[in-house]
Amino acid sequence: MSWGTELWDQFDNLEKHTQWGIEVLEKYIKFVKERAEIEINYAKQLRNLSKKYQTKKNSKEEEESKYTSCKAFQTTLNETNDYAGQHEVISENMTSMIMAELTRFVQELKQERKSNFHEGRKAQQHMETCWKQLESSKRRFERDCKEADRAQQYFERMDADINVTKADVEKARQQAQIRHQMADDSKGDYSSVLQKFNHEQQEHYHTHIPAIFQKLQDMEEKRISRLGESLKSYAEIDRQVIPIIGKCLDGITKSAESINGKQDSQTVIESFKSGFEPPGDLDFEDFTQSMKRTVSDTSLTNTRADGKSDSKTPGKSRGKLWPFIKKNKGATPEDFSNLPPEQRRKKLQQKVDELNKDIQKEIDQRDALTKMKDVYMKNPQMGDPSSVAQKLIEIGNNIEKLRIEAQKFEGWLAEVEGRLPSRNDGSRRQSALYETQNTAPSPDGSYTEDQSQETEVKVTPTEFDDDFDDEEPLATIGTCKALYPFDGENEGTISVAEGEILSVIEEDKGDGWTRIRRNEEEEGYVPTSYIEVYLDKNAKDS
Repeated sequence: MSWGTELWDQFDNLEKHTQWGIEVLEKYIKFVKERAEIEINYAKQLRNLSKKYQTKKNSKEEEESKYTSCKAFQTTLNETNDYAGQHEVISENMTSMIMAELTRFVQELKQERKSNFHEGRKAQQHMETCWKQLESSKRRFERDCKEADRAQQYFERMDADINVTKADVEKARQQAQIRHQMADDSKGDYSSVLQKFNHEQQEHYHTHIPAIFQKLQDMEEKRISRLGESLKSYAEIDRQVIPIIGKCLDGITKSAESINGKQDSQTVIESFKSGFEPPGDLDFEDFTQSMKRTVSDTSLTNTRADGKSDSKTPGKSRGKLWPFIKKNKGATPEDFSNLPPEQRRKKLQQKVDELNKDIQKEIDQRDALTKMKDVYMKNPQMGDPSSVAQKLIEIGNNIEKLRIEAQKFEGWLAEVEGRLPSRNDGSRRQSALYETQNTAPSPDGSYTEDQSQETEVKVTPTEFDDDFDDEEPLATIGTCKALYPFDGENEGTISVAEGEILSVIEEDKGDGWTRIRRNEEEEGYVPTSYIEVYLDKNAKDS
C-alpha cells in the first residue's frame, strides 16, 4: 500500500500526521532524559549513603572492622557503591546512545520533512497555475464564441434588411468572419491548454505526488523503526548491567554468609584478653582460734552489703580490666605499658612485624641499587655509579635505625612474654578482677559462714595521680601480712613477698585493692585477697 495512490488527496492530513510523529519522538527523547537524570541522582544518593556509613580511618570503627559482621557490612557498603556505579552507566548510555542519537535523527527528520512538503507545495502551486491558465483559456474561448454568434446574427439581420446599404452589409459580414476566426483561435488555444493541463494533472497525481508521498511514507516508517530500535536499546542498556548488579548482590549475599559468630567471639577474646590468671582458691580462715583481726566499717564486705560505691570515683564504670595504672593524660607510651600484658604483647608483636617489613623493603631497595651500581660500573655509558652511592648510604643508615628500633621492641616483647602466666600454674595469683565473698560480719564483729550470699564484685578502676611525691604522705591506719607473693609488675602496684609485714595507708574501697607502704619510701597497691589486714582501732574510730 502506498500513500501516493491511497492518500493522493490527503496532503494536509499527511502534513499533520508527520508532524505528530516527530513530536512523539521528541516526547520519547524527553522521557529518556528524565530517566537518565533519575538514574544519576539515584546513583549519587547511593554513593553518598555508602560513604556516610564507611569506616572512618583512625577511629574506633576501624578497630571494630576486624569482626566478620563488620567486614560483611563493609562489603555491603562497597557493593552498594559498585551498584551505584551501574546506575551511572545506565544514565551515561541512555544519554549517549539514545538521547544524543535520536536528537540528531529528529533534526534530520525535520529537515527531510520540510524539504518533501516544500516540494509538494511547489507541485500543488504548479497545478493551480495550470488550472488558472485552463480556466482563462476556456473563458476566452467561451467569450469569443458568444461574440461570434452575436456578430453572425447581426450580419444576418443586416443582410435581410432592404433599407441597409450594401456597404453596411459587407461590413457586418467581415465583422462576423473576424469573430468566427477569433473563436476558432480561442478554441485551438483552449484545446492546447486543456491537453497540457491534463498531462500536468496526470503527472501530478500519478508521478510527482506519489513520489513525494512515498518519500514521506519512507520517512515515517524510518521514524517508527528508529523508535522501535531505540526502545530495544532502552531495555538492553538496563539488561547489560543486570549481570554486574547480580554480582554486587551476590557479593552482599556471600559477605552475609561469611559472618561467623564463633570467629567474632574469638576476636573479642583476642581484643580484650588481659593475660592475667583469675584468683585462686581462698584459704579457710579458722575463727575459732584467737586472731586479732578487725574489720573496717568500709571494708569490701560492708561495701558489698551496703551496695555503695567509692565516692572518689563517682563517674567511673566498674569492671575495667586494667584498674591499677596511672591515668594516661598524654600520648600512648612507646612500649604500650598502658595496656594489659596480652594486649601489650599483641601491639608489640604487630610493631615488630611492621618494622621487619620496613627492613625487608629497604633491603630489597638496597639490593636493586647495588645491582644498578654494578651495571653502571661495568657499562659507564649507561650511568654514573656515584649517582646511587649516596642513596645506598642513606638506605644503609635507614636499615640500621630500623634494626635498632626492632631490637628495642623485641626486647619489650620478650619481657612481656616472659611475664605472662602459664595456664598450668594454678597457684599463681596475678589479679583480683573477680572475687567471690561467702562471709558476712556478725553483730559481734566476728565472721560467720553465709552460704546464701555470694556476690561477684568487679574491680573499679582507680585513678592515680601523676606523681605520688606531690601528695601529702598518708598516715598509717594499720598493718598487714602478705598471704601470697605478688609481683607488682604494673605501674601503681608494689611487689610483696609471702609473710612480709607492711603498713596499711589506705584500706580497700570496694575495688579489691589495698594501698600499702614499705620503709616510708615505697608504696603502692596490692590485691586485698593477697593480704591479711590488721587495722588500728584508733584509726578506725577516727
